[in-house]
Amino acid sequence: MKARLTANKSYPIGEVSPKLYGSFIEHLGRAVYGGIYEPGHPTADESGFRGDVLELVRKLNVPIVRYPGGNFVSGYNWEDGTGDKSTRPRRAELAWSSIETNQVGIDEFQKWASLAGAEVMLAVNLGTGTIEDAKNIVEYCNFPGGTKYSDKRRSNGFAEPFKVKTWCLGNEMDGEWQIGRKTAAEYGRIACEAAKVMKLVDPDIELVACGSSHSKMPTFGEWEAEVLMHCWDQVDYLSLHSYYGNRDGDTASFLACSLDMDRFIKSVEAICDYVKALKRSEKTMYLSFDEWNVWFHSNEKDSGLEKWQEAPPMLEDVYTFEDALVVGCLLITLINNSDRVKIACLAQLVNVIAPIMTENGGAAWAQTIFWPFMHASCYGRGTALRCVVDCDGYRSPAYGDVPYIEAAAVQNGSELTVFAVNRSLEEDITLDLDLSGFGNPELIEHIKLNNEDLKAVNTAAQPDAVMPSGGPAAGLSAKLEKHSWNVLRLKIG
Repeated sequence: MKARLTANKSYPIGEVSPKLYGSFIEHLGRAVYGGIYEPGHPTADESGFRGDVLELVRKLNVPIVRYPGGNFVSGYNWEDGTGDKSTRPRRAELAWSSIETNQVGIDEFQKWASLAGAEVMLAVNLGTGTIEDAKNIVEYCNFPGGTKYSDKRRSNGFAEPFKVKTWCLGNEMDGEWQIGRKTAAEYGRIACEAAKVMKLVDPDIELVACGSSHSKMPTFGEWEAEVLMHCWDQVDYLSLHSYYGNRDGDTASFLACSLDMDRFIKSVEAICDYVKALKRSEKTMYLSFDEWNVWFHSNEKDSGLEKWQEAPPMLEDVYTFEDALVVGCLLITLINNSDRVKIACLAQLVNVIAPIMTENGGAAWAQTIFWPFMHASCYGRGTALRCVVDCDGYRSPAYGDVPYIEAAAVQNGSELTVFAVNRSLEEDITLDLDLSGFGNPELIEHIKLNNEDLKAVNTAAQPDAVMPSGGPAAGLSAKLEKHSWNVLRLKIG
């Protein structure tokens, strides 16, 4: 089978924000305790952070990490995670029915993020929390000194402000599962007022308002419009969340779920632009896709977990090669919408539906989804270009017509990178590149992730079962093997 990809530098989509390759750490399961933090582990530093995990996180080149939730944040008192660890309270954490020891909080997490080379994207509690709480945490984190909360930070050993730039105004506030669930009007009002006081403390911060928890929510669309009518002038982004799975075993449709993500993004864009028109505003509302991933493998196991444990093994999806292809398609979709999606967070980073897995006291390793994320994060920064792909396809009952090739192109100076997934389960595809306007482009490397077994996984015993391969390449065509993820790197004039 043959296909053609056409891209021209005269037709950009937009600049790819580095924050498109963000991630997420919630106080959930073993994401924190046993994940990023495990005092006594052979690789742990003096602060208790696992060195093996940090090494893998740095390979992903993650620029921003959302924290501390997630559902967790809607019942969280941020002051519990500050100051002397010996006096921090143990809490019954209601969102995930666990015991929270508070041995890690904003004091520790901002230090870990610095070691990982990432900014913190901090969520405030608008479930049980108040606008006063939101004001106080900004003061604690960002105010230089001479006030109650900035001086509390200084007395806790942090003379310099944490300078947290990006803040989430709550989490999934329309969800019936959410502590402190609100109507669109209730949330829109508190988000507006919290945003006002937060920006009075620090005018340089940027704020993310909650969109619908997912596109299948009964109030999707209405929620976004009403929330934005209340807080349009105070916020900078609207959030989107979406997870995908293959519960019925239909691999062909599963590989097409990025079409759903694309439609979701474009629908939310349209709603934002509708409110912009109603407001007679010059402002463009950008999008923060701050929860996305594959999530379904662990659901049955988690239903039998005993409640009120410390750091129980929850949401520990073991990802297959098939999942890696889906994550690759979702990354391509984010790149192709980078004119409006300026923040995205793979949920989550360690152990909990994550690209990195650990054993308590033992090994850390990369899951299958680690590799497409790493490739996109490392090579997908620059200017996204509009691609036209001429190829055959198939029909999915869930998503309609599906092209075999999903692709994106990003130019960064003298380098052009094409990301491509071959969705065909049976045939290799020769992809010809038509790159007019780039002088004499030269294909220098073809990285690929492929495996005959779609259900292959990486484990502590076999951490390299699914690994990228490839090397030097030439010409302006490449063979994309059946069901494969591909990175084509070119030098351009």
